[in-house]
Amino acid sequence: MKNATESKAEKERFIEDPRYKQCNKEALMGVALGVLNLIWWFFWGYGLGSGPPEEYRYIMGFPAWFFMSCILGAVLFTTLSIIMVTKYYKEMPLGAISKEEAAALKKELE
Repeated sequence: MKNATESKAEKERFIEDPRYKQCNKEALMGVALGVLNLIWWFFWGYGLGSGPPEEYRYIMGFPAWFFMSCILGAVLFTTLSIIMVTKYYKEMPLGAISKEEAAALKKELE
């Protein structure tokens, strides 16, 4: 068991990595986009696709539910992913960083 002076010294040496905050933000944005994609797909796929096939409307030869959920949804969410990565994701090193680099990176990410 460590004594109090050892754990105090460890706390003084510990520097929270400023990249964690950005990584968490990016992960939450990715999960949110994935959930929105699932809701989009479910709404169009089961909403419009639940009727009898005789009543389907067609877009470019595809049933409207399939076109909206699979084709348009893929284009839309691919575009949203590209926008999200280019506007909100930050370029940062993934290797070990020094205290000075951590301080500089913290200022840059804020």
